[in-house]
Amino acid sequence: MKAVRIHQFGGPDVLTYEDVPDPQPRKDQVLVRVKACSLNHLDLWVRKGLPGVKLPHILGSDIAGEIAEIGEYVSGFTPGQRVLVAPMHFCRHCVKCLAGVQNQCREFTVLGNGVDGGNCELIAVPAASLIPIPDSFDFNQAASVPLVFVTAWHMLVGLAAVRPGQTVLVLGASSGVGIAAIQIAKLFHCRVLTTAGDETKLEKGRALGADHGINHYKQKISEEVRKITNQEGVDIVVEHVGAATWDESVRSLKNGGKLVTCGATTGPTVALDLRHLFARQLRLLGSYMGTMAELHEVLGHVFAGRLKPVVDRVFPLSEVRSAHEYMEKGQMFGKVVLAP
Repeated sequence: MKAVRIHQFGGPDVLTYEDVPDPQPRKDQVLVRVKACSLNHLDLWVRKGLPGVKLPHILGSDIAGEIAEIGEYVSGFTPGQRVLVAPMHFCRHCVKCLAGVQNQCREFTVLGNGVDGGNCELIAVPAASLIPIPDSFDFNQAASVPLVFVTAWHMLVGLAAVRPGQTVLVLGASSGVGIAAIQIAKLFHCRVLTTAGDETKLEKGRALGADHGINHYKQKISEEVRKITNQEGVDIVVEHVGAATWDESVRSLKNGGKLVTCGATTGPTVALDLRHLFARQLRLLGSYMGTMAELHEVLGHVFAGRLKPVVDRVFPLSEVRSAHEYMEKGQMFGKVVLAP
């Protein structure tokens, strides 16, 4: 089969489109013919070099395709069935996995990070990782959902316990997590503030349901938040940008507010004044992906049309270098998808 592998870490030029042996699925696995695999910022970080990644390595976390072959021990699926793949790997037998909190498993990792991913034509996965796709969804849409929607759902619903009537600040309206978080917060009838670097992206954020947009290049986020909320601040901040926005995110919280973070796109090192933390009774929550139950829960809303994936652009898998270069420019609104 054809696949994209990295044999060393570096820029887009290390991405190699090449022939590799077809995967040989175990009897408890299903072989999926990949029809679409969307990019995430994780792909860029892995390509540049993350600890624990063994080379050569195949990137790609979000996979949609058709069942090509079914293992002897697998039931409930048929050849040719349209499915997406849960973007996570876990042991399935430890205390955390049995308790349904797979994202706390010691072996937990994201597809395309600690294990090979979907930038290829065929992939073998456990049957429990497969979720059927309704006919109303094409493969590009399906591949644009799993990682960012389960992440945003876990952040807002699983950790921050979002409630109707709250005010939520979502950083990065054009990012995958931002697009998902705006819609999830509106699903819970919240007032949503969001940020972006230009008016076009802010307008698209409003079209997804955001009530207010803040241009972080022209406006100071916390000052605008205070103006919009009559100096009160927000109940929840969805933070995934990191060092560049951390201080503004903390300042935007009301007393007793919650900041939930899942990423550090602009850097992982931030400062924190503990006096503000305890005096204002703030809560800082770290979030990593989500659970299988949360994935199924959020997909129920997606497949019912209450939450919608946004596809920015589709590249052939053979043009993966151009796709990475495009994503690194940060001009997209929505997901960048690779099609084998």
